Amino acid sequence: MDEFAMGSSNENSAFKPVHNPWDTTRTPGGSSGGSAAAVSARMAPLTLGSDTGGSIRQPASFCGVVGLKPTYGRVSRYGLVAFASSLDQIGPLAKDVTGATMLLQVIAGHDSRDSTSIDKPVPNYLANLEQPLEGLKIGIATEHFGEGLSSEVEKAVRDAIAVYESLGAEVREIHLPHSKYAVATYYLIAPSEASSNLARYDGVHYGFRSENFKAGDMIDMYEASRGEGFGAEVKRRIMIGTYALSAGYKDAYYVKALKVRRLIRQDFDKAFEEVDLIASPVTPSPPFRIGELVDDPLAMYLSDIYTLSANLAGLPGISIPCGMSTATGTPLPIGLHLLAPPFEEDRLLRAARMYERETDWHTNQPGLVTT
Repeated sequence: MDEFAMGSSNENSAFKPVHNPWDTTRTPGGSSGGSAAAVSARMAPLTLGSDTGGSIRQPASFCGVVGLKPTYGRVSRYGLVAFASSLDQIGPLAKDVTGATMLLQVIAGHDSRDSTSIDKPVPNYLANLEQPLEGLKIGIATEHFGEGLSSEVEKAVRDAIAVYESLGAEVREIHLPHSKYAVATYYLIAPSEASSNLARYDGVHYGFRSENFKAGDMIDMYEASRGEGFGAEVKRRIMIGTYALSAGYKDAYYVKALKVRRLIRQDFDKAFEEVDLIASPVTPSPPFRIGELVDDPLAMYLSDIYTLSANLAGLPGISIPCGMSTATGTPLPIGLHLLAPPFEEDRLLRAARMYERETDWHTNQPGLVTT
């Protein structure tokens, strides 16, 4: 996975990038790209990932598997290395919805060792999974189908929504007016929290300790240890966060981002007064090539444009396979993104399973050649 879960392509891993099983010249997504690739390649039936801004759902889409980000607080974060504490969530990846449901059933629940864990009863997700949802209302946000969205991805997602309509679901247009600020909001809040969380990796309390510093100079030791120990993307985000929290700028950037975050959550609350689920693409495009965006951080960050809002609002979201891109000559997976109100994982999983029963996209496997 990407170092400290910071990345959208797995190219920031200290152990070299993971390759997408569908096309080994392409990224499996990130940060939990290894978890998604392992399931896609049938190396493991179930894996865990962490999702701070789409790091389960985006790799799941790129690798053609199912990836679920639970509601914030539904699954304990105890034992997870913190990136952005108000956004991080652990969730399952699997080859189908049933597998993801099984793993969620095991990991969901209250944990007194995690202060953000919610003491709320866990439904029997497995027992309810095959029960179809009657009178389902699905919202489609116009903001999710605009500039930058691949035509192949849009067609696959709209075809998936049509499957729900054929099953009796009502599709309604909704608006999420503040979603256009999600990327900017996320990249102020998440780096700010990372700047604080990663301060402990100083070469004394935790983490790598450099040997290249002036004897007896603690500050030089800190600088050398952090400069050599952290990768480029982690250092970039720490610097962004430190700047956003610095005196004279905190109110203008970090505090304002928190206010916009509240508006984003309010948009979802209003939408869920009218609909049961929200459907959208997971990513703007199919998997991109390794190295294609590594020198363009802004373009890389935009690959999570449809997933970030769920973390900012604390919502559960799932990516399920819904099509294949053929524009490059190599079949590449496309995912459908479904969001539900907080703690409605049961509804989310049942809806995902409804679609899965009517299609066979989840049965596709990459044509790996083993030697």
